[in-house]
Amino acid sequence: MKRIFLVGYMGSGKTTLGRAYAHEAGLEFIDLDWYIEGRMHKTVGELFAERGESGFREVERNMLHEVGEFENVVLACGGGTPCFFDNMDYMNAVGETVFLDVCPDVLFRRLKVAKSKRPLLADKSDDELMDAILSALARRVPFYSQAKYRFNAELLEDYSQIGESVKRLDELLDNQNQNINKRPHSAGCGD
Repeated sequence: MKRIFLVGYMGSGKTTLGRAYAHEAGLEFIDLDWYIEGRMHKTVGELFAERGESGFREVERNMLHEVGEFENVVLACGGGTPCFFDNMDYMNAVGETVFLDVCPDVLFRRLKVAKSKRPLLADKSDDELMDAILSALARRVPFYSQAKYRFNAELLEDYSQIGESVKRLDELLDNQNQNINKRPHSAGCGD
């Protein structure tokens, strides 16, 4: 039985890597935001507008606990999921948690291209986008860092890089059975 939770900031590759890894490993892939939208019959944006952030986070926590009972699944969490309630403790207790670590410059490049698909970023200038990334990372990395594993997810730009990243993630998670490579250093952005 496998239960793998991917955490990290938006644009870190949770859906891209999670879907590819799940396919390769023969596991089901679930994006938590998509799951919430399917169960609630509303978009995440609509839920935020109707319930406010605290109301949305309550729904998110309930849905996390629901999918946290599934077996043989890779779950891509929302960027804020680990930062509320006991969500990180819960995920660590019921499965393997992986922090997809990506430096701010790479996040900026990815999010700038996808701004139109992300309502919270759509109207931001380049400087505002970078400020938003740095500010959010300062608040969220302490939560993301509670994951059992830290994985450099900067190389996800094409099929070859995604395939190589899937292999590296598989090696990292396979080593869990031998209790090695827990919280390995993640080189990136000049390290």
